Amino acid sequence: MEPGEIAEISLFAALTAVGAMISIPIGPVPITLQVLFVLLSGLLLGPRLGFLSQVLYLTIGAMGFPVFSRFSGGVAVLYGPTAGYLWAFPLAALVAGLFRKRTGLALAGSLIGVGIIYLLGWFRLSLLIGEARAFEVGVLPFVPSDALKAIAAVWIAKEVRALLPEDAL
Repeated sequence: MEPGEIAEISLFAALTAVGAMISIPIGPVPITLQVLFVLLSGLLLGPRLGFLSQVLYLTIGAMGFPVFSRFSGGVAVLYGPTAGYLWAFPLAALVAGLFRKRTGLALAGSLIGVGIIYLLGWFRLSLLIGEARAFEVGVLPFVPSDALKAIAAVWIAKEVRALLPEDAL
């Protein structure tokens, strides 16, 4: 792995952590900007590096650093009510990265990535509070804001790539 790739992976792990700090508590699952940075990691870094950036983010959090929402960290968070959402981040970045080359496909990949986050998050939360309630509090409230984050991620990625040389990102 090249030093530039390590820096890119680290940058997006850090950005995801910053996105977690911007949090609006609305129940067991807060609204954060994590999804925006998860999608951007895949769209800008590609599937492999985007995936690795989110694995690094989870690793840093598991080590106890307060990088998760509500300034939390530690292994316990990765088993808590929101664990499924967190575990889905590397997969969502990977999928967004696979579809990153064309704007329409990038949006589809980003929305599929959001769907993966919802599916794993809903599954984990449903083990604790039941399927219907988990869908009601862990998926439905987030659809509008996450759709906007997916659109924003595609737009930001397109604008960033336009500013960089072709061989960058």
